[in-house]
Amino acid sequence: MNRMTTTLRRADARRIALAAQGFARPRPATVGTRQITGVLHRMRILQIDSVNVFSRSHYMPLFARLGPYDPALLDKLAFSRRPTWVESWAHVASLVSVDDWPLLQFRRDELRAKYSRDAWAEANQPLLRWLRDELADRGPLRPAEIEHDARSGSRGSWWGWDDVKNGLERLWLFGDVAIAGRRGFERRYALASDVLPPAALETSVARAEAIRELVRRAAIAYGVATAADLADYWRIRDRPAVMTGIHDLVDAGELIPVSVEGWQVAGRPAKTWLHRDAARPRKVDAAAILTPFDPVVWFRDRAERLFDFDYRIEIYTPAPQRRYGYYSLPVLVGDDVVGRIDLKADRASRALRVQSAWWEAGASPDAAERVAAELLAAARWQGLDRVTVSRWGDAAEDLAGALRAERHEHPDGRTN
Repeated sequence: MNRMTTTLRRADARRIALAAQGFARPRPATVGTRQITGVLHRMRILQIDSVNVFSRSHYMPLFARLGPYDPALLDKLAFSRRPTWVESWAHVASLVSVDDWPLLQFRRDELRAKYSRDAWAEANQPLLRWLRDELADRGPLRPAEIEHDARSGSRGSWWGWDDVKNGLERLWLFGDVAIAGRRGFERRYALASDVLPPAALETSVARAEAIRELVRRAAIAYGVATAADLADYWRIRDRPAVMTGIHDLVDAGELIPVSVEGWQVAGRPAKTWLHRDAARPRKVDAAAILTPFDPVVWFRDRAERLFDFDYRIEIYTPAPQRRYGYYSLPVLVGDDVVGRIDLKADRASRALRVQSAWWEAGASPDAAERVAAELLAAARWQGLDRVTVSRWGDAAEDLAGALRAERHEHPDGRTN
């Protein structure tokens, strides 16, 4: 950065944020482990979600930044017996670098304090001890592979899982257990010492130091951010600790206080910080389909500040009341979110179904052609032969025309 500024235009902040997330870079001609690892290190965290209407969420941020790639490459990094990226409760259930495991020890300590002394834990201490012993004796196991003498089919109250699953999940939250791969989406649990290297388990980081480092990494990943943004990246609820971390980084010259036009909190200009190394491109010319759990949009307040994009997923909304569709995905063109599309991979007929498509205000004239190209790439990535478009949404006709696509009826009969 050649010249220090104290005020950023909203468009500048948007481009800084997108560049920090890798959207100012051209997609590589080929994608291998090195490119995937580069994206992961830039993001620092990859949220996991079970919904699989189009693609599981943790695969999508890589597709958005790199284009079509082999998901088995991510599986090898994250779901092997000795992963380099491991599941942790970070921004909820997420993949983080094994090297970052010590930074989240304070989180595991807090979860242990919360869940190791409640009524369920008090009643099931023998089960928890038995589960640790079973994993020590037999190695990594799926819950279905574990038989317990006291398992009678009764279900516990926590998340509705049976007691064995409940116990394994708690031990994972505490860090006693780690995830040693998955079969499909089913976790395989193992003692943490059987999954993680000694350095990750033996390194100790003080809570304040860990939070300061996590704030620093969030600032790099966001480029420009408010305190709420930085806290949400790792879901840190301790605002005083976050603010102490911010002030330490300002004193060190790593964070620069700025203001962003139009960014407000409670009617006042939002206190905002720019990372000193943040790229400030004059132009970002991306095109991508985002998961709802991409860092670009996962914090809904930030998405509204950056893009004037009011975003909620409607999975739990009754079908007749949905405004945009079951699982609408934000669409990025240029440096702005220009619309949302509800996608379904119909594998039986090898078709990618656009169940609905909507424009945001101000979508560029070439948006339909660029989104159509992304849809074709998405279909290829998922091993599908064609794209079909329903008649629901104000972008449906534009996309169908750009794709020269066949039409299908929305399963709920929805049309404009």
